[in-house]
Amino acid sequence: MQLVAPCTLAEVDVPTPGERDLSSGEVLLEVLAGGICGSDLPTFRGIAPAGPAMSVFGPPMPGAPLHEVVGRVAASRDPAHEVGSRVVGWATNFNGLAEVIVSHGDDLAPATTGLPPEREVMLQPLACVLYTVEQLRRVRGARVAVLGLGPIGLLFAHVLRAAGAASVVGVDAVDRSAHAPAFGLDETIHATTHRWVAELKPDDRPDLVIEAIGHNSATVNHALSACVVGGCVFAFGVPDEAIYPIDFELMLRRNLTLMSGLTLERPRMLMAAAEYVDAHPGLADAYVTDVHPVRGAQQAFDAAVRPAPAQGKITLGYR
Repeated sequence: MQLVAPCTLAEVDVPTPGERDLSSGEVLLEVLAGGICGSDLPTFRGIAPAGPAMSVFGPPMPGAPLHEVVGRVAASRDPAHEVGSRVVGWATNFNGLAEVIVSHGDDLAPATTGLPPEREVMLQPLACVLYTVEQLRRVRGARVAVLGLGPIGLLFAHVLRAAGAASVVGVDAVDRSAHAPAFGLDETIHATTHRWVAELKPDDRPDLVIEAIGHNSATVNHALSACVVGGCVFAFGVPDEAIYPIDFELMLRRNLTLMSGLTLERPRMLMAAAEYVDAHPGLADAYVTDVHPVRGAQQAFDAAVRPAPAQGKITLGYR
């Protein structure tokens, strides 16, 4: 599939990559499943091209925008991945809407859960969440707020609860109350982050805020405004601009910490995600709510940009 205009995907034929196209450390994947991430959606809408498969001069390359994949190794120049094995992780070039792709081996790990590929692809976003929670200085006993209860925010709620958070509150402009029991949320607040922080009582201020919305600076500042003195904000949501205006005086006077970062140690975190899913039966079924065939990618992306209350993760099946 190729994005030929904003919000418009079309099926195209391109030369199939082969073993001859691999450099050292790369693998050739037959893609079995893909997952739509919130960071893919600005590109789908034609707003913010990003990543190696994107172009500022025209439409993205075929296969973009999608980076969460499960695949079968068709050829390998990475000793960690054998031909015929199934792997999960990142489409390095953000071109996962394709039958065959080339990815770096260190962006992948063996797919071991036994889940169908359309559900096992959730290990990629879960790996990102687990890595983020590892970086936080204090989770056990903390009062946590998660801003944005899309698929990534729901995973944050579940992982933070499992890590010992005293309470987890979620804030979203879509009513996500139906997801609360499955993801460990004590409360879901149906409101914009601006309204939530404006009405927040001093005794309800969280110790830790996860900003899982991205694509604008306002929600990061709302997260900072919500925190208690000495609190921490992790800005997980992907930015659409290189420079964000931040309320530095607020950070100074409240002794706040603002963190962000990409997921490193990807094979280790993907394996940790597999262990987490094994330890929490039923999580994958609660998380992945919609599965489309890859030729229905247009309908899948159309749904992803218009989140509905019961909608969780949207994935694509290729075989």
